[in-house]
Amino acid sequence: MRILLIKTSSLGDVVHNLPVVTDLRANFPDAAIDWVVEEAYTDIVGLHPGVRHTIPVALRRWRKSLLDGSTWRELRAFRTRLQVESYDRVIDTQGLLKSALIARMARGRRCGYGASSAREPLAAHFYDACFEVPNDLHAVERNRQLAALAAGYAIAPGAAYGIAVPPSPTLDGPCAVLLTATSRDDKLWPEERWVALGCRFQERGLRCLLPAGNAVERERAARIAARVPQAVAMPPAGLGELARQLAAARIVVGVDTGLVHLAAALGRPTLALFSASNPTLTGVLAATPAINLGSRGQPPSVDSVLAAAMPLI
Repeated sequence: MRILLIKTSSLGDVVHNLPVVTDLRANFPDAAIDWVVEEAYTDIVGLHPGVRHTIPVALRRWRKSLLDGSTWRELRAFRTRLQVESYDRVIDTQGLLKSALIARMARGRRCGYGASSAREPLAAHFYDACFEVPNDLHAVERNRQLAALAAGYAIAPGAAYGIAVPPSPTLDGPCAVLLTATSRDDKLWPEERWVALGCRFQERGLRCLLPAGNAVERERAARIAARVPQAVAMPPAGLGELARQLAAARIVVGVDTGLVHLAAALGRPTLALFSASNPTLTGVLAATPAINLGSRGQPPSVDSVLAAAMPLI
């Protein structure tokens, strides 16, 4: 059995697709499983031992330079790489027009969501086989159900992400990772609340680490860390190192961002804080403690976060 998975982005969506690999490997132990993913997330896909080849795509970067000859050379090379092998199943769990077009480039029986299930209904026209999956399921379960229908097996209860990393050797002593940054301002949690939470963690003997990426995120992390004893605003790091930092944490608390899903997938006790969306469909989901707090227009209070966190530390 040779299977190609297509889930290109974003980070949270890629993490949500990892259990598909675990399911496929459980049902087809000798399967060759490849995965097309945005180049920025290849390290995450590479964490799963069930993936044979990670095939990077650069749609985000290519869109910015469509008139450059180098872009078209890279696109042709990607298409050639995609067609090296003929697959028994090409499974697009993203359900977007861009992912359906990638599926169309591949050789094999192309499977995806039906028009009423796909995020972009037009995508359904590019598959050889379409499957309807309820839209009110969590994203992890939607991915799992689509793959099961496409490959012909029944899914077992409970999603297993199948990844593990060694904790970062640079982190000594018990720590809490606070993920304060996200892609949209309406998803942020107020800085005053982060300070209050961090101080309580410090009182319980946890050193707070605040990862950050761009300059704005680093400034925010630095402001919060400056007001929490012994807290550290971490320097920028790649996804591989961030995964190791998360793996070292006693607890992870974060806003609605891909890294909070990665923390849950790595088996760390994780609290996800929501203020601009409903976590029912895209909240953290894992066998280990993974708790969603707040909802659209109702960010969680410090007290509610502490009440959920204290039993875990």
